[in-house]
Amino acid sequence: MEKIDLRKQYKPFYSPSSHEFSFVHLPAMTYLMVDGHGNPNSRLYIDAIQTLYSLSYTLKFALKKSGGPDFTVMGLESLWWMPDMTQFSLERKDDWDWTAIILQPDFVSPAMLKSAVIDCTAKGKAPLGSQARLELLDEGDCVQILYFGPYADEAPVIAGMHAFIHDQGYLPNGKHHEIYLSDVRKVAPEKNKTILRQPVRKA
Repeated sequence: MEKIDLRKQYKPFYSPSSHEFSFVHLPAMTYLMVDGHGNPNSRLYIDAIQTLYSLSYTLKFALKKSGGPDFTVMGLESLWWMPDMTQFSLERKDDWDWTAIILQPDFVSPAMLKSAVIDCTAKGKAPLGSQARLELLDEGDCVQILYFGPYADEAPVIAGMHAFIHDQGYLPNGKHHEIYLSDVRKVAPEKNKTILRQPVRKA
């Protein structure tokens, strides 16, 4: 059985231009999620990342062992917001709400997740396992761009994205979405690759 690679299956959603903003329409997709609040450098966010990867790999290997389909584990993504998005800024990271997420194949079920949580928790590998859930994320129409550089320098690009959205006759319609394509432990900050995505609606 051929391994399922969601990155290839959804290639148009994960390969935007780095030179211009582009529109894309996303279907509803299943994600493994953990919610939190506060600075992305916090212990809570780090624990959320560990939990998501531990559960994702446990699901993968459990399915493979049982003779089910094999799949490539996707990378980390996150949704970021504040109740009043006009106050959302890099200077107020401690006030951010967030949901750390990893895309899953549609055949991963809540029952499979429950089993994975029990397994990972018993091994001490999922510190936030009890908070993890599967949920459909239906963002619909979005604007996105591939950004190269440190997270701390994203603000001008995000501001440019929002200006583009308004110029095209749209309004932001959901949470700021980031897709992390690089391992920041292994690449120079200026070579770090992140997809910046914003759901939109007609004004």
